[in-house]
Parts: sequence; C-alpha cells; structure tokens
Amino acid sequence: MALEIGWELYRSFLGVLAEGSLSAAARALGVAQPTLGRHVAALEKALGLALFTRSQAGLLPTEAALALRCYAETMASTAAALERIAASQGDGVRGAVRVTASEVIGVEVLPPILARLREQHPALTVELVLTNRVQDLLRREADIAVRMLRPNQAQLVARRIGQVELGLHATRPYLAAHGTPRSTAELASHALIGFDRATAFVRSLGKSLQGLNRNSFALRSDNDLAQLALIRAGAGIGACQVALGRRDTLVRVLPSKFALQLETWVTMHEDLRNSPRCRVTFDALVEGLQQYLATA
Repeated sequence: MALEIGWELYRSFLGVLAEGSLSAAARALGVAQPTLGRHVAALEKALGLALFTRSQAGLLPTEAALALRCYAETMASTAAALERIAASQGDGVRGAVRVTASEVIGVEVLPPILARLREQHPALTVELVLTNRVQDLLRREADIAVRMLRPNQAQLVARRIGQVELGLHATRPYLAAHGTPRSTAELASHALIGFDRATAFVRSLGKSLQGLNRNSFALRSDNDLAQLALIRAGAGIGACQVALGRRDTLVRVLPSKFALQLETWVTMHEDLRNSPRCRVTFDALVEGLQQYLATA
C-alpha cells in the first residue's frame, strides 16, 4: 500500500535540514516548534527511517535524510511552481514568474529590464534568484533562466543572446599609480583580483594567461560581485564583463592577450511557452540582454 504523506511533513523536514535545529526551522517557516517536531517525528514514523540525530551543534541529518533531500527539494520546487501557475490564472499578464541568473547579471544588468517589464505589466510579480549554480528548469526550480552556457535538454525553449566578453580591467587611478602592464609577464608586479578556489573560470583564465593561478591573486573572493567591487574601488586588476567595464569607465588591460567569451542564453521549460506571464518575461529578457550586449 502506497504511503500517503502530506507535503507539510516534507516541508518541515527541509526546514530542519536547512536550519540545523527545530527552533531555527520554526522561525524560518513561521510555525510553532512543537508542530515542527511532530512533523519530523511523523515523517520518520511513516518512512520507517531516522532522519536526524541530536548533537551539541543541533540536529544532524542521517545518511537517509541526505539521500531523500533532492527528492524533497523537487517536491518543494513543484509546489512553488504550482502556486505560481495558480496565481497567474485569469485574463492578462498576472501572477509570479521566477527568474534565475548569475550574481553579476542579476545585480548589474537585469534590474532596468525588470523595471520596464513591471511598468508594462503591473500585475506581474517577479521572483529574482541570483546564484552561479545552474538551477534545474526541468524540476521547476525556476521558470526562466539566464545562463552562460548552452542548454542541452530537449524540453527547454532556448534563445541564444550572444557572447558576453570578459576582459581584464582596472581603474584609471590604479593604473596611474602602478603603471599599465604591456605584457602578461608584467602582471606579476600588479595586485590581481580573482577567485579563491579553483573553478572552471580560473582554469579558463589560466589557459588565456599562461602561468596565472590561484597564487597569482593578491585579492581573492569566490563572489563575483565582491571582485567587481574591488576592481571599481581601485584595488587592482581583475576580470569583468567588457560592457560593464565600459559603463564604469574602467580601462581594459591587455585586450589582445585575454578575452574570454561566455555564450548567453535565455531558457524556459517548453510547457511554459503559452503562459502569458512567462512569455512576456522571456521576450523582455531577450530584448534587454540583446541591448546590453550591443554596448559591449
């Protein structure tokens, strides 16, 4: 006989997983702590599994809990998508649309695009999720994604925007004080801004500038916005989008030696192509991003 377990039990389970304790999860979810405890106990009983063990640090997930996590997260994404679709029913463009993008695109590029979209469709609600992790549109973690790689799932509607070019940049005051490097070898005498952990981006950077690695960076951060802020503050030389560098009147350094191209796509699930809220948002993102790339 199939188990009939209410969604609220899984919701409480995910809350405890995320927060690490019943009290913190209760505050985050807005429910009473005893209720949350009953939910977790009921789920453990229904599944016949221990999901958490108590420790001085709080509630630690068991192997079983970690194995169930991705499936519960899929349920949460589906429930949220259901609510967005339900809220969009009716005439005209209305309801919520969930858009995901990288941190820099989400903070530096999308706000004016979304502001214009909301002016045209005031009944539309936009949920903007900024993460460099590729969120799964098939699991409905988001409705629309701005991605820096080509989607390969057949169930997605995708529109190629073009290539975002990255280049090395610095402020004029920094270069006036420290000189402008004329070769990659001269970068060694400068304060370079980059990532702390080895990532695909760092490896790509290393291919363009031979000998450049984590130890080359005097200022390290795994946050793209922090790196951009450091460049703008005149802390050193770092990589940023060419269009942003031009907008901020930054000086591009060694353009013939370093130019990293990132393909940019706007994608959504094919089931949403006839949704008014998703269609107008998709089209607005395509148009706005094309205008942005035209300034590069």
